[in-house]
Amino acid sequence: MTMGTRLLSEYLIKKHNPRLRYVRAFTSGKNEATLYAWNDNLELPDEDAAMLKRFATGYLPPYVCYQIKAYSKIQEDGVPQVDELPDPIVSTAMKRDLNQNGIVAAINSMLASGGMAFSRYDINTGILHFNVHTTSVVTEIERELIRKYLSEIIPLGYRSEIAYWCRS
Repeated sequence: MTMGTRLLSEYLIKKHNPRLRYVRAFTSGKNEATLYAWNDNLELPDEDAAMLKRFATGYLPPYVCYQIKAYSKIQEDGVPQVDELPDPIVSTAMKRDLNQNGIVAAINSMLASGGMAFSRYDINTGILHFNVHTTSVVTEIERELIRKYLSEIIPLGYRSEIAYWCRS
C-alpha cells in the first residue's frame, strides 16, 4: 500500500491548491487527519474549505477520513509545532512509494548502535509498533528524536509506539 506522510500531504495540497498559503496536516485519530489551512488573507472561506475537502478525498491517502479547519485552530487543538528536520527524514517523508521497509531503513541510517525493526500493526488502535535494539542505553533525548522522526515518516492517520531493548 502506498502511504502518505504529513510532509507529502502538505506539499501536494499546496501544489494543487495555490490559493492556500498556510497548510498543516495532523493525525487526529485512527485513520483520521485534520487539515488546517489559510489563504493569503489568513482566512479559510467556505469555498476553499470545500475545495480542500474534495482534493483530500480524491488525491490524498484513501484510508484517512479528513476534517478541514481554519489554520487558527492549530493551537486550540494542541497540534505540535513543526521543527527543523534532517534531510534524510524529509527525503524519506516525500517518497510516494514509502513502505514499512523504507521507514525502518530511514531510522536505522540514523542509529549509531543497533537498529529498529517493524513489529506489528494493531488494526484496532491504528498503531504501528516498532522495536529498537541497541548495544547501549538510549537516552531520553535520543528517544524523543526517534519518536519525532518516526512520526514524520509514518503514514498520516497512523500513530506509532516504540519498544526499546538494550543488549549491553
